[in-house]
Amino acid sequence: MKSQSSTLLAEVRTFRQNHPEVRYVDLIALDIPGHFYGKRYPVEMLEKVAAGSPLKLPQNAVLLGAQGGLFKIGDYCFHDGDPDANRRLVPGTLKPVSWEAQPLGQMLITSDGTDAPIEFEPREVLAKVLERLQHKGIHPVVAFELEFYLFDKKLDDGLPQFARDPLNDDADDQPNLHIERLSRFSEVLDDMAQTAQAQGIDITVITAELGPGQFEINFGHCDDGLRAADWAALFCRSTRGVALKHGYRASFMAKPYLQFPGSGMHVHVSLYDGAGNNLLAAHQQQPLRHAVAGCLELLPHCMPIFSPNHNAFRRLGGTVNAATRASWGFEDRDACVRIPESDPRNLRIEHRLASADANPYLVLAAILAGLEHGLEARQEPIAPLNEDRNSGADFPLEMLDAVRAMQHQAVLRDKLGAEFIDVYCENKRQDHLAFQQEINAREYRWFL
Repeated sequence: MKSQSSTLLAEVRTFRQNHPEVRYVDLIALDIPGHFYGKRYPVEMLEKVAAGSPLKLPQNAVLLGAQGGLFKIGDYCFHDGDPDANRRLVPGTLKPVSWEAQPLGQMLITSDGTDAPIEFEPREVLAKVLERLQHKGIHPVVAFELEFYLFDKKLDDGLPQFARDPLNDDADDQPNLHIERLSRFSEVLDDMAQTAQAQGIDITVITAELGPGQFEINFGHCDDGLRAADWAALFCRSTRGVALKHGYRASFMAKPYLQFPGSGMHVHVSLYDGAGNNLLAAHQQQPLRHAVAGCLELLPHCMPIFSPNHNAFRRLGGTVNAATRASWGFEDRDACVRIPESDPRNLRIEHRLASADANPYLVLAAILAGLEHGLEARQEPIAPLNEDRNSGADFPLEMLDAVRAMQHQAVLRDKLGAEFIDVYCENKRQDHLAFQQEINAREYRWFL
């Protein structure tokens, strides 16, 4: 603890020396729906926290719904006195914020690694999965890919408008992978990339995707699963901020347009032993097949994580590369679990089902739980799509069905924690019911 305090203190003091204009630092963490919550600290108080002063925030901040409201979940929120819970600073995440009007810093905080971690905090859920794998001699290497849309900053009667082409002030209509779109939107995209790199995020490839104003950012492969998920979470925050600065609105919403492809979160995962050998490639890739089987078995029970809201279920089916059944295949983008072509050293799975607005900590935790289960059960997977285009297992396509499938699944309750599963399912159930408590114009057109 003393060593960590001295490291954190050095980090804060170095930051203050390099950024004397910064007076406040946002201390932030991701809640269950995938939104950042936290507090804005004077930088001199941050130095005290780094030196060992307590950092406490309400425990129930993690439980907020998609719109920030509190739901009654067991004894939480309304029968527990709304207690504080300890948080800690995440080393290496104190960075300047360049997209706000005033100079600011930001730093991740978490309950994992404290004396009493919050069992349902997303980062803690992932931390426990990674710790268990480490004890088994399994070391994941992870890379996220995130798709997002750029919109005009102003909404039209509440509806998004296409991003305007900076050269001719027309709607962006460039086709998929068109390099000209990257050039035409280079000012905002370059700023997004530079800002992400300033946050310590290793971003690599930028792609113009199929939808108008849709792009994809790839991250480097990382041997620290928590850091890889941190990168994905922080990138969403910085990208939205940079877009607003340039007169756009960036969104990771899963399905903003019915007629265009949705935005996904693709996660590449390889597994290594302590000597650096790829575990999936051993014994003629038999462990790879077992891992795939485990992923596919748990996938139908993880849908509230992969599709965390009503809109995310709209993304499934009806457009390119968005499956409606649990499937796998070699070099097949129609599969939920794709095996990219690679040499044995880099053999990996690419999990393609999650929506871009899913919680990256929970998505990775669910994927790793599936891989772990598969390696333990040693079952053969169903046929890959390369052999049978009809291969696949059904999964829920509506939130309440998905919650029912998730809540009592024994393997998930063991791998992710029973308390987390119960809290998460009730949070999603209540969010879904709250979403239904509004009559929209279509209902009046159909039924009035």
